[in-house]
Order: sequence, then C-alpha cells, then structure tokens
Amino acid sequence: MLQHLHPKFSVITVTYNAGAVIEDTIQSVITQTYKNIEYIIVDGASTDKTMSIVNRYRDRIHTVVSEPDRGLYDAMNKGIRLATGDYVCFLNAGDELHEDDTLQLIVHSLAGLSELPDVIYGRTAIVDREGHFLRMRRLEPPENLTWRSFRQGMLVCHQAFFARRDRAVAYDLRYRFSADFDWCIRVMKQSTVLHNTRLTLIDYLNEGMTTRNHRDSLRERFRIMCRHYGTVQTVALHLKFAIRLLYKK
Repeated sequence: MLQHLHPKFSVITVTYNAGAVIEDTIQSVITQTYKNIEYIIVDGASTDKTMSIVNRYRDRIHTVVSEPDRGLYDAMNKGIRLATGDYVCFLNAGDELHEDDTLQLIVHSLAGLSELPDVIYGRTAIVDREGHFLRMRRLEPPENLTWRSFRQGMLVCHQAFFARRDRAVAYDLRYRFSADFDWCIRVMKQSTVLHNTRLTLIDYLNEGMTTRNHRDSLRERFRIMCRHYGTVQTVALHLKFAIRLLYKK
C-alpha cells in the first residue's frame, strides 16, 4: 500500500524594521493551499510599522515573538527552538514562497518515498520589490546534493533549503554574515537522504548587499570552507576560481 507523507512545515520569518516588505511575505505563507503549516515570526523589537502589520494577521500566525536579540542568526535560533514541525524553513522578510501551492507541490514530490528525507531543496527565482521576475538564481542546485557540494559555493539558496527539525542544529553565532552557509553544511553532514524537488520554491527579493558586508561575508565563507573542507583544498579551489575568471575576461 502506497504511503502518503504529510509533513508539517514550520515556516520561520525573522524581522527587524521590515514594514516595507513583510506583508507580502506573510500573505505568501497564509495563502498556501497546503494547511499543515505553523508560521512563526521572530521580530527583533522593530520600531517601524512591522508589528502593526504582523498584528493584522495574528490569527493566522501560530507564534509571534517581538523582543531584542543579538542579530539575525540569534533570532533564527529562537525560531528553531519554537518550531514543532517536521521541517524548518527560513523565509526572510521580503521573500516569498513561489506559488500558493508551493508546499503542496513539495509534498507531491515526496510520492513514492517511504520516509521523510533529511533535507528538501529546490530552485530560487530573483524578483524585484513589486514581485516581478528578474532571473533565476545564478547558482543552480545540483541533481544530487551532498555536504561536499558547497565546495563550489552555496548552490542552494538558504530559503530553498528545508531541513528536518531533528537535523536543524543551532546557527553558529561566531559568524555574522555567513552562518547560514555553515548551517547548511552542518545539517547536510548529518543527513543521508537529500531530496531534490526540481521545483522553484522561493522568490528571493533582490536587495543586494553593501560592498563591505559582501567582503566580510566572503571572508567568513572562506573560513567556513577551511573548517569543513580543509585549508589546502579550499585555497586550491579558490585558485581555480581565480584562473577561471581570468580566462573569461
């Protein structure tokens, strides 16, 4: 007899002064056709209209916390502790689930599996403030993802990476900009079944980073890669990247 898996998704949105973009994110979750969801919003004591918008939808949101925190990844750790679902998914303020039936399509993609995979992943579309499609994310998810895949960079967007809650380790607060990169690798290291949905799961808001933060993020990623893949191999990979860029010019 065919077993139908019916996982519960804990969708977690971390916010701080996100009044300009939070409503679209909320609506993309509460309008999902799949109903086995708990929605958690962890706010860092916003001083703008974020919480007044959140309160409009309070009856559709399972848990709301608004209090000072130690930054983005500390708030994400709070979200993990509050979650009760089979999977955790981090949907940043401004980002959206790709379609109203995205979670239902994910569940359909599990047909034929006898148990829940450790990680579910998919593709990411880049959109503007109005939600208009700009392009697909430059880095494409591999057909068969493993923890070694991220030697080539973060091939799966953090938001399109659904980790089973019992695999969801805490974010390492030593990293200010790239703890999500480290988190995904550590989750994958203790996972055996990683399921490629082959679906576009997330609309990612094209906000861009400041040059300074981007550089800091790259430095952190280098340190993370050295930690997980070894310094010699990481340096060798970066030399290959540099040579490839020179040949493209």
